[in-house]
Amino acid sequence: MTGIPVRLSIVTLGARDMGVLRPFYRALGWPELPSGDNTWTGFLLGGVLLALFPLDDLTAEAAPGSANPTGWSGVTLACAVDTRDAVDRAFTAAVTAGATPIAAATDRPWGGRSAFVADPEGNRWEITWGPEATFDERGALLSWG
Repeated sequence: MTGIPVRLSIVTLGARDMGVLRPFYRALGWPELPSGDNTWTGFLLGGVLLALFPLDDLTAEAAPGSANPTGWSGVTLACAVDTRDAVDRAFTAAVTAGATPIAAATDRPWGGRSAFVADPEGNRWEITWGPEATFDERGALLSWG
């Protein structure tokens, strides 16, 4: 891989109240990942994962050092890569292409690795690897955990 794969894998919503947001998405009939709880959860929707992550925790990762960052909406887009090391390579490729580095690649407490960049308009992108992620031949996300 020489750059970032052409795929949108995960949309993460910064949840102000996981106890309200999780049941709402379940009430829509969307199947929650078995590993979901109030520390994070996800719903696999046609090859894209809708992730819910507490807003304070997401802010700490995607907008570190700022309690109320300018332009931070509490939403991240993510590109899942195939290997732990690919996170670092894709992060470098994104910065080389003009992205602003937000948070360098870090091993996360949940077992994966991720980094954050901002596009030229400040939209946050997470480059992430999950140890249990699988993809189809097109690169669409089949499972996350």
